[in-house]
Amino acid sequence: MRHKAIIMLMILVLCFICITLPLKIEAQSTLLPPAERAVLLEIGIQLGKMGWNMDADPCNDTSYSNKNDTEEWQKPLYNNTVVCNCSTLEGVCHVVKLFLKGQDLGGKLPSSIAKLPYLTAVDFTRNYLSGNIPSAWASSKLEYLSVSVNNLGGPIPAFLGNITTLKYLNLETNMFSGTVPPELGKLLNLQNLILSANNFTGELPVTLTFLTELTELRISSNNFNGRMPDFFQSWNQLQKLEIQASGLQGPIPSSISVLNSLIELRISDLNGVGSAFPSLSNMTGMITLMLRSCYLSGPIPSTLSTMTTLKILDLSFNKLDGSIPNFADLTYLQNLYLTSNLLTGSIPDWIKSRDNRYEIDVSYNNFSESSEPPSCTEALNVFKSFSAPNNSLYGECLKSYPCPKDQYSLHINCGGKETTIGGIQFEEDQDPGGAAQFAPSRAIWGTSSTGHFWDVNVTSNDYISTNISELGMENYELYTEARLTPLSLTYYARCLAIGGYTVKLYFSEIIIRGNRSFYSLGRRIFDVYIQEELVLKDFDIEKEAQGVDKPVIREFKAVVVKKKTLEIRFHWSGKGTTASPKRGVYGPLISAISLEFESAHDRKKKVLIVVGASAGGLLLCLVFLILGILWWKGCLDSKTSRGKAHRGLDLQTGFFTFKQIKSATNNFDLVNKIGEGGFGSVYKGILLDGTIIAVKQLSSKSKQGNREFVNEIGMISGLQHPSLVRLYGCCIEANELLLVYEYMENNNLARALFGPEEGLKLDWPTRQKICVGIAKGLAFLHEESALKVVHRDIKTTNVLLDQDLNAKISDFGLAKLDEEENTHISTRVAGTIGYMAPEYALWGYLTYKADVFSFGVVALEIVSGKNNMKFRPNENFVGLVDWALVLRQKESLAELVDPRLGSDINKEEAVRMVKVALLCINPAAALRPTMSAVVSMLEGRTPVDELNMDPSIYSEEMRLTALRNPFEQIAEESAGGTQSLIHSSDASWNASSATTTSSDLYKISPSS
Repeated sequence: MRHKAIIMLMILVLCFICITLPLKIEAQSTLLPPAERAVLLEIGIQLGKMGWNMDADPCNDTSYSNKNDTEEWQKPLYNNTVVCNCSTLEGVCHVVKLFLKGQDLGGKLPSSIAKLPYLTAVDFTRNYLSGNIPSAWASSKLEYLSVSVNNLGGPIPAFLGNITTLKYLNLETNMFSGTVPPELGKLLNLQNLILSANNFTGELPVTLTFLTELTELRISSNNFNGRMPDFFQSWNQLQKLEIQASGLQGPIPSSISVLNSLIELRISDLNGVGSAFPSLSNMTGMITLMLRSCYLSGPIPSTLSTMTTLKILDLSFNKLDGSIPNFADLTYLQNLYLTSNLLTGSIPDWIKSRDNRYEIDVSYNNFSESSEPPSCTEALNVFKSFSAPNNSLYGECLKSYPCPKDQYSLHINCGGKETTIGGIQFEEDQDPGGAAQFAPSRAIWGTSSTGHFWDVNVTSNDYISTNISELGMENYELYTEARLTPLSLTYYARCLAIGGYTVKLYFSEIIIRGNRSFYSLGRRIFDVYIQEELVLKDFDIEKEAQGVDKPVIREFKAVVVKKKTLEIRFHWSGKGTTASPKRGVYGPLISAISLEFESAHDRKKKVLIVVGASAGGLLLCLVFLILGILWWKGCLDSKTSRGKAHRGLDLQTGFFTFKQIKSATNNFDLVNKIGEGGFGSVYKGILLDGTIIAVKQLSSKSKQGNREFVNEIGMISGLQHPSLVRLYGCCIEANELLLVYEYMENNNLARALFGPEEGLKLDWPTRQKICVGIAKGLAFLHEESALKVVHRDIKTTNVLLDQDLNAKISDFGLAKLDEEENTHISTRVAGTIGYMAPEYALWGYLTYKADVFSFGVVALEIVSGKNNMKFRPNENFVGLVDWALVLRQKESLAELVDPRLGSDINKEEAVRMVKVALLCINPAAALRPTMSAVVSMLEGRTPVDELNMDPSIYSEEMRLTALRNPFEQIAEESAGGTQSLIHSSDASWNASSATTTSSDLYKISPSS
């Protein structure tokens, strides 16, 4: 019996093989239908995909990397796969999934996707695709759609709501804008919705409550409005929720407590008011919990100890107080961040006893000094954790680093080797970083770092970045490496002499690339604090340096050291991208730091030498000149007037004493500093009678500053108009040159148009009023005033806004009198690149039409909200003006209108303003209108003249202008002639740094 059973089993196996083998061979030889093969060819062409072999069967050809793997999208970074289903009743194959990840495809999203009737999954992650999602996709049956990390833009199409089969939708790291369409609420099968790192605005639609199947929602790094929506009751299946730097306001809704299925919760960088800690006691399956920068107050709830699976807990940058609960039983807890709170009591022993496998940060708190650990440990950050008088900077952890004598300088090559630049030795800084590390690297300086790179496995090597490309910039040794942090990095200097310091910060973007690939799509945005004062907000290295692998240096003077310590902190507040070039590369990046002591005695001595040797006679002439002006104005006619002037209470043009101005500005306190001009700083002040003033402090060491001082007094003292800033008076005393103006509450127009998002919001009526106000001011200068004046430097930074947002022209330091008997003025070039008329920049031919040209540029900036010098919609345009001229030819002027205005705009006025601006920027000066005609056209009293211009004419003029300016400056300096006065709001042009290459005549690089 036993042998018979074995024989029967063998017969059955042979029969099974004979039956199934022919079927397997038949399936392998099955071909894809010609129609679907043709569609794949179309898709490849539209995407710019190369290398597909259309002579072979895509379902069998290895060039398609075909894998029948239903979880293919989970594979990282790169994938080039066509997945087919060949198990069909009709015996043919059909394309069901298409994965082209990390292929650097530079085309458009293919509309032909809709022609593949069996397609259920599309993944085009990490490419360089542009445009928007084609409307043809509305008829598809997609279940999985990912186009993350691309260059897609425009609003989310409402027709996506018609693809009701969708379960997964990922639009992360693109340039999508506008509001989230309510039609997405029709995607009832949707489980994963990822919209992070775009430019979405408005409020989240209430229709999202219909998405009851959601298990994952990520909406970080956007510009949404309003409070965090109270949608949580509908999302009881939600497992992952991420709302970081979304633009939404707090507090966190109490309804979040119903999300019992959450295993990952990340909320950070909320705006608005704070709240107590939300109830999370039912979320016992939590693995990662972040509630950072949410304005949370009160104690940390002990109920968090019920989250027995918790691995990461981040409650940093809140206002939590009380003691740390006992989390000793949370055996899985690897990362604990309690940075920058108000915690008190003792640091628990269970924290101090944990080994280096754990990352724990309790820095910036108020724990008792007695609980301070005796030495610095590798993975426990206690920097400034204690309520001791010096707050741990001289505590137990630093006893092995006693202070030598007072130090007067410090230079660090952040993340790099020791190097010498220009005779200055930069110390090496190559100690591995960490997520929670207090590292006293040297006797007088060290670092404190906190923060976790989420979603990636990180080693200590990831906290130092190395540039693998060949660098050609000057002092490249400082930019080969840089230190990186995912959240907060503090460099502290100890043992410094008390006094003022100049701080230089060296940056270069060495991770994000500048080519046409997904490596270039990252946006690094962070903040910088010096002595806990915010000095750089939303700083973007690539944007400021105008490219990658380019240096940008920021200098800060008069940084006060009072307790022999100086702190520089780099902080990421959740903005920008986290997935490009690869996931986990984001946060502040710093290349080098330099501190130099500013000796008050030495500065005063140098000023005395310079002024005494070269400016004594000039100051004497200034006194006589201003006395003459005051006499001419009638300000010296009576004892009463003289008495008021000496008290600083006569707000007609007069003298102020240095003592009065020091008192008004609180001794030029940095808190009162409201601006930085080309030749000095501007401070807010309050006179004894309560009058608020603005004080412009010109450098007495600069001949150009002296010229500006004389010119400003001479010009503006004779001019009074509602659209001109009023000059109250001046001061020449104690080697100081000071001008006193009326105070303008809303700073300058550039800040309002291009400044931080949380700043002024200029609606359309206000922009119209501002534009007309500037035009009226210029019309007065050119045509109505007794003194006919050419301003020469009209730009948005020289237009100030009062408390009612009325525009007033300022900064007459470069102005020229336009004498009526002369047709033009031949003069050295002075002004700002990007605003200068071609005939003036090229040949020094100056008329009032140069101001008309500059006004045209400003008008375009007002209507578009974009900076002419910094705006490049793509590589084919050199600025806003270039783009506007092309849109004029295409009859698409409406595209110029600032999208932030939304529907709140008078389209007729906006188009009229653009047309007037285009008339003003005509390359031919004679064809530009007068400013009185401009006012009339802007107010709609006269029709706008129609004039077509070839954009190539303008582009050629600008190319020549860009070439001429630095070249003539170099030529004049080398010939010993008068220096050209070319300056920019972004950089001072340094002629000595010009170099000649084969690709262009020369280059001018910003001076450090």
